[in-house]
Amino acid sequence: MLKTIPVKDVRMGMYIHELKGQWIDHPFWKSKFVLEDPSDLDKLRSSVIKEVVIDTSQSLDTLFEIDGPAPTDKEVAMLELVHPEGEPSATPAKPRARALSVSLDAERDQAKKIMQSSREAVTSMFKDIRLGKAVEVEQVMPLVDEISDSVARNAHALISLVRLKTTDDYTYMHSVAVCALMTALALELKLSPEEVRQAGLAGLMHDMGKAFIPLEILNKPGALSDVEFEVIRQHPQLGHDMLIKSNIQDPVTLDVCLHHHEKVDGSGYPNRLNGEHISVFAKMGAICDVYDAVTSTRAYKPAWEPGLALKRMAGWAGHFDPVIFKAFVKSLGIYPIGTVVILKSGRLAVVVRQSPSSLLKPVVKAFFSTKSKIHIPVVDLDLSKGMDEIAGHETAATWGVQNIDHLWMNS
Repeated sequence: MLKTIPVKDVRMGMYIHELKGQWIDHPFWKSKFVLEDPSDLDKLRSSVIKEVVIDTSQSLDTLFEIDGPAPTDKEVAMLELVHPEGEPSATPAKPRARALSVSLDAERDQAKKIMQSSREAVTSMFKDIRLGKAVEVEQVMPLVDEISDSVARNAHALISLVRLKTTDDYTYMHSVAVCALMTALALELKLSPEEVRQAGLAGLMHDMGKAFIPLEILNKPGALSDVEFEVIRQHPQLGHDMLIKSNIQDPVTLDVCLHHHEKVDGSGYPNRLNGEHISVFAKMGAICDVYDAVTSTRAYKPAWEPGLALKRMAGWAGHFDPVIFKAFVKSLGIYPIGTVVILKSGRLAVVVRQSPSSLLKPVVKAFFSTKSKIHIPVVDLDLSKGMDEIAGHETAATWGVQNIDHLWMNS
């Protein structure tokens, strides 16, 4: 499908089908190409071209439509409560056998066991930190390896399940979720095995500073005051200081802990670094941290559908590195498991697995007719086989439908 959009809405990963205007006015020797080089995007935006035509069958299309303003730092902090640039430097590690890929069904039971053991381990780790005890990497790495191996076997199993947190264990399972997301993103970016382990460890440890935040603030069910938010803003530095006192010297873990709230436009905290001075791993951490926060149910805010979260995050200009964000989308799928969509047939459906042939055409379960406004017999549809098409994102609650997690959890 061809779609004309203004140049200001063009994003990395789009397939440019046509540049509107005189060929002599545009800076490219070709008019049909995938926009993969950030310098090409800069050239396009600085040219006299005002509109382009994209081919949505070959690009990310609606994922990059802006849907509402970006949240403030305080709003992101609320979502996370309970109620320098260069080549990555790898730490020495023993070679580990690469996990073999398995099906979603085959990995799901193992993922459930890992979630339980992870919950216990991370809860204990936070309690030890509050008691002034040091964190030992030797005790943490087996957990990181277990999570990383599960993600390598099938990323969607653990990542989809860990999104279902309770209010009581959000802080702990958020660390597990970010570990899994960082691992999946590192694999998508084709980092070395040592760097994949570093990314996982950094994800698990990124929020350790929350252990020093007073529980009355951490557990507050309502809006944060400006004073309370300033306390929350201290957690990256507090976590970084704690890791150093624990003699944790891994540069990636220290960097991500301190800088996962920085933004590429320089408006983040604690150091207001811009994209040029934020490391690859910290940019990864920023994306993974926010995605898990907005897709998790809070006591005061329902979770965003995973696909809708990606769509909204893509429109937050200045927050995330566009190239790394594109890789993040590829690691999850444009419509991650659990995403609710409306089909061209008028049926509501939930994504239950990805299709190896197309990010735009996952396998779904249709369960509701928006035309008749009634539940229908659940039917599996492989959209890559032309059984139907996605018309857009949707929220089940809009149609009065609740509790659909069972449709995708055991599919």
